[in-house]
Amino acid sequence: MSKRLTMPEEKSKRIAVGATVGGVVLLIVLVVIIVVQIVQIGVRRRTLNEIKRSEEELQQAIDDGEHDLEWYESWFGRYSAALKQDYHFPD
Repeated sequence: MSKRLTMPEEKSKRIAVGATVGGVVLLIVLVVIIVVQIVQIGVRRRTLNEIKRSEEELQQAIDDGEHDLEWYESWFGRYSAALKQDYHFPD
């Protein structure tokens, strides 16, 4: 025959089950929070890498532009640009 649990034993079992369920729910919530944080870190790193790559491309464009500016400021560069525009020098 099965023993009937007395009231304090039933109460203590309910408390134990409730604490276990609460602990498991808390653990699940914490794991979800950690996963979300890891995903956000990955997204921010990718965004930062894209920004750095864009910065390098812009810096390269600036450097190329400075080189072109130096070229077109020279006499030969201006002469070459004039010829490309079909400019004819008077005799």
